Amino acid sequence: MNLPSSYPSFKENLFDVKMMRQCFRKILTLSFFSFTILCSLSVQASVREYWIAAEKVTWNYAPSNKNLIHPDDSLDVWGKTLNYTKYRYIGYSDGSYSKPLPQPEWMGILGPQLRAAVGDTLKVHFLNKTDRPVSMHPHGLKYDKDNEGADGGKGGSIAPGKSFTYTWVVDEDAGPGPKDLSSVVWLYHSHVMAEDETNLGLIGTIVVTLANKIRSTANPTPRDVDHEFTALFMIFNEENDEESGMKHTINGRIFGNLSGYETIIGKRVRWHLVALGNETDNHTVHWHGQTVLNQGRRTDVIEILPASMISVDMTPRSAGDWLFHCHVDDHMIAGMATRWQVMQAKK
Repeated sequence: MNLPSSYPSFKENLFDVKMMRQCFRKILTLSFFSFTILCSLSVQASVREYWIAAEKVTWNYAPSNKNLIHPDDSLDVWGKTLNYTKYRYIGYSDGSYSKPLPQPEWMGILGPQLRAAVGDTLKVHFLNKTDRPVSMHPHGLKYDKDNEGADGGKGGSIAPGKSFTYTWVVDEDAGPGPKDLSSVVWLYHSHVMAEDETNLGLIGTIVVTLANKIRSTANPTPRDVDHEFTALFMIFNEENDEESGMKHTINGRIFGNLSGYETIIGKRVRWHLVALGNETDNHTVHWHGQTVLNQGRRTDVIEILPASMISVDMTPRSAGDWLFHCHVDDHMIAGMATRWQVMQAKK
């Protein structure tokens, strides 16, 4: 059969197919690189700066001067003296250290909560406004000897009136492990004379979130959580082991004087639980009205020891003003309790 001279030959058709395949490969390659760039931008590692000062303050363990857990009862011997000289980490907006950053009421005595995503670097500009050498030592993060904030090195002991910038790397080993939630909590505290300085109140926390789970580069909180709370269970020894000075606290408050743990039915809530102290600081953290998931295990009690750092999740199911306390009998009697409030969702 004779074909018109304008009809393309087999070779011409083959050439066109090859050209189309090459173009398609180029488009796929460009799309892949564009997607990779977009993904890298969305989880781009950041250098996050904080300005923190150590300061001497007067701290009241029960500002209401009342037993808010059992209003008909007194504070007993633990209310004999409520005001003590403490040392705290205070966050500031910049290097002038003139504008303190606000904190939620539930944070109590805790220092600023530092936040980072895996891959970030934290630069903490630290100023010692107290009358003794102190430092900032982080758990979990990567640092060199000068930035350890303990046991020698340039940042191991910062004299009164002096400053130091700590550089801490949030590498993969500082982030959540295979069985962890999308974020984990680490302690930081002074470590010149650590046992004295934590008892003085120089304690704070760091929350590290997986890079692909943060809300945004500017906001490294986990996007799979609606509310986050932190609770430090610790007995502060104020009077050389005298019972009246053994303050059994949650975030530095006793007998329900810590407020602000408020959430709503159905919200996703993450609790970061930490502890410090001595052999008596063996705590069984208990929520009334709700259970939590701890690495897949359902419970309503979490056991913590000094320097424990545990994060658990819950979704509140019942509205109410619920107890939140240590379940060790002596600790309950001494006021290691507060309340957390669950409200109905607005219609």
